[in-house]
Amino acid sequence: MSLAKSAANKLDWAKVITSLKITGKTATELSSFKKRNDEARRQLLELQQQPATIEFDQYRSLLKNQAVIDQIERFCKAYTPVTIDSSKQIHTIESFQQHALANAEATEKLVNSELATLKETLQNIENARPFDELTVDDLVKAKPEIDAKVEEMVKRGKWEVPGYAEKFGGLNVM
Repeated sequence: MSLAKSAANKLDWAKVITSLKITGKTATELSSFKKRNDEARRQLLELQQQPATIEFDQYRSLLKNQAVIDQIERFCKAYTPVTIDSSKQIHTIESFQQHALANAEATEKLVNSELATLKETLQNIENARPFDELTVDDLVKAKPEIDAKVEEMVKRGKWEVPGYAEKFGGLNVM
C-alpha cells in the first residue's frame, strides 16, 4: 500500500474541517469531495471483488453452440484496455484546488477584517464612559447635528420632540 493510500485511509475529515475551522462554501465543497471520494472507493472495492477471469470451459459444457463461445473467447483474448488521457481530469482537479485556495484566502481575509472590527468595537465598549456620566456637551461633540436640530426647533417654537410622548408617555398627572 502506498504512502498516499495509507494517509488517505487514516484521514479524519471531520477533524480536518473542525481543526482548520473551515466554514461556509469551503466546508461544503470539502464534504462533497469526501462523499465523491468515498463513493469511488466503494465502487473500486466492489469491482476488485468481482472475478476477473472467465471460465469458458464451463460455458462450453452448458451450451451446445461451441462457435459462439469460441468467438467470445477470441474477442476476450484480443481485447486490450484503452489508455485514457487523464490530463483533463488532473487539470480540473488543479483548477478546483486553485479555486478552493482562493476561496479559503478570501474567507481568511473576511474573518480577519471582521475580527479586527469586533476587537475595535469591544475596545470602544470597554473604554466608553457610563451613560450617567455623559453631559449634553459630550453628546453635541459626538453628534454636532443634535445641536443644530435643537436650535432649529427652538427657532420654530417647537418645545416637544416628535414621538416622545407616544414612546415615553406625558408628564401630565391627570
